Amino acid sequence: MNENILPVIISTVAFLISILTFFMVRGRKEVPPPQDNFSSRPLQLQAYERIAMLAERISIPNLVSRANQQANLTSREMQLLLLESIKQEYEYNASQQIYVTPVAWEAVKNLKDQNMLIINQVAATLPPDARGIDLNKRLMEFIMTQPKGQLHSIVLEALNYEAKKIMT
Repeated sequence: MNENILPVIISTVAFLISILTFFMVRGRKEVPPPQDNFSSRPLQLQAYERIAMLAERISIPNLVSRANQQANLTSREMQLLLLESIKQEYEYNASQQIYVTPVAWEAVKNLKDQNMLIINQVAATLPPDARGIDLNKRLMEFIMTQPKGQLHSIVLEALNYEAKKIMT
């Protein structure tokens, strides 16, 4: 073989390999990463709905309204019933905190704590022989005299504001 032909063959083979590689790479379609069409927005909005319902259900007027059906309870039994209702509602909805802002969840937690404190403080002012209806009456009187308005209304406004931020 002629010494001049060997470099030509090598360069031709290299050229063919480079062209083949070019077309193989060019022909290969870029596979986009899998698109995750999952959106947490509906879950977040649903969570805001549920904790708004929680705030309504643990508001003292609604608790008293539901508990008034238990007419023959002592004030201590009524106190325990109201506190247990708040705890159950809160625990049932505790999982929603992963979908809402920490500020929103803290507002609901503060509402729960404040309502439990109010119930305990008002119950402590009653005589030992008081009836459950007396406790409920005092609780409603206390709520009606709140100068800043009812906390559950403020919490609901905050939840409404947070939910509207998600919708925009």
